[in-house]
Amino acid sequence: MQDMPPLDPTVLERARLSRDPRFDGKFFIAVTSTGIYCRPICPASPSPRSANVRYFASAAAAAEAGFRPCLRCRPEAAPGTPAWLGTSAVVRRALRLINEGALDGVSVGEFASRVGVGARHLDRLFLQHVGASPLAVAQTRRLHFAKRLIDESDLPMTQIALAAGFGSLRRFNDAFQKAYRRAPRELRRERREPPTRAAGEEVSLSLSYRPPYDWEHLRDFLALRATPGVEHVNEHGYARLIRTDTGHAAIQVQPVPGRDALRLRVHGAPAAALFQIATAARRVFDLAADPALVAEGLGSDALLRPLVRRRPGIRIPGTWDAFECAVRAVLGQQVTVAAARTLAGRLVERAGEPVAAAIPGLTRLFPAPRTLAAANLDGLGLTGARIGALKSLALAVAEGRVAFDRASEEVVASLVELPGFGEWTAQYIALRALGEPDAFLSADLVVRRMAAADGTALTAKELDRRAEAWRPWRGYAVMHLWCAAGGRDPRGDDR
Repeated sequence: MQDMPPLDPTVLERARLSRDPRFDGKFFIAVTSTGIYCRPICPASPSPRSANVRYFASAAAAAEAGFRPCLRCRPEAAPGTPAWLGTSAVVRRALRLINEGALDGVSVGEFASRVGVGARHLDRLFLQHVGASPLAVAQTRRLHFAKRLIDESDLPMTQIALAAGFGSLRRFNDAFQKAYRRAPRELRRERREPPTRAAGEEVSLSLSYRPPYDWEHLRDFLALRATPGVEHVNEHGYARLIRTDTGHAAIQVQPVPGRDALRLRVHGAPAAALFQIATAARRVFDLAADPALVAEGLGSDALLRPLVRRRPGIRIPGTWDAFECAVRAVLGQQVTVAAARTLAGRLVERAGEPVAAAIPGLTRLFPAPRTLAAANLDGLGLTGARIGALKSLALAVAEGRVAFDRASEEVVASLVELPGFGEWTAQYIALRALGEPDAFLSADLVVRRMAAADGTALTAKELDRRAEAWRPWRGYAVMHLWCAAGGRDPRGDDR
């Protein structure tokens, strides 16, 4: 159990009383007289007495301390807290894996071995940095996701339990009763608004974010790079096909008018895949980012200050699958974005699995690593070196020599050992596929030119020194500089 780090109590009290949405997700409030924890924007009135308030850095820490979630402000819907940013790579990786469901169905010891530490040491790290044990974080994640499905869907309780990572309905009911002091079906009967209706087998979920959010920039970035047959982007939103354990599913993402949220629609996915899909969507659209913190970190730099003011809501556009991102990065070496998109379409047409999808224009799944390793890629317009790089990548991923669930530093190190992969390509994958906010492309020619005061180009070493002041948000600095360059294609030395 761990309260907030030693911040000025007066600052926290002002933030709580203001109910300013910009503080949403940055901390959580627990009230000792009621045993409930809330978001800073909770509409409950009157505000609790200061003497009865405790502050926590995460929802999991509040739950671990014995508080239950508020049913009015729904702390499970708060944007992702940045409480662990800047902590050890072990904790960051473990949290990412837990959010992807890696602790569901395995022991803490097995999970700790996967992370590379002992179970007791992992517990100590989590208590120090997050304020709750790995099991408590995983349990809170499962319950919060189940609560959202109860509120936002008509899925049967058995499917909700499975989607949230519980092995049985009985275990789900017991955990839910302890956390919320009532049964799941009772909460469903009490929900104030009907769920957003989705046709057929669709499930619709609302994914919140902290404003401002530059949807147009992110949408246009993805549209330029959308793989024909796999993805489709227009003025209404983003759609794509994804692979699941039982086949495939189609997803659609679009802004929710009048709300700081995106609507995720999932068609054809098994219930057990829903949480992983929602987690991936949050990464692709960078919904956990705190634009105020990024602006504070970059706004002190004279070069970046006007760029941040011009577009304060820029996010890092992610990719749905890290292997797919790596393939696209190789295809994009030494060609324009448009040419890389054409090559990706040809590759998918040759090696992608054809499927029947509910969304027009989506016809194929992106090739799996073993499929691509065995595919004939002659005649697609690729050089022999590019084909060799793709084959080496696919084989390395299939054999586990490159594993994208490792720490970003390990992933980058394993990629640069492959033929055709230099530091630029590896950092590009860390930026977009791994969501690494401090990934930096010092070899990128556009960034080097934009960072030079006289319009020439800094060397990679000069840019690295220049960018030290941008940490830990160098990835966002790259996005701002690319955007300011007027849409010019990124250019790296190893492309």
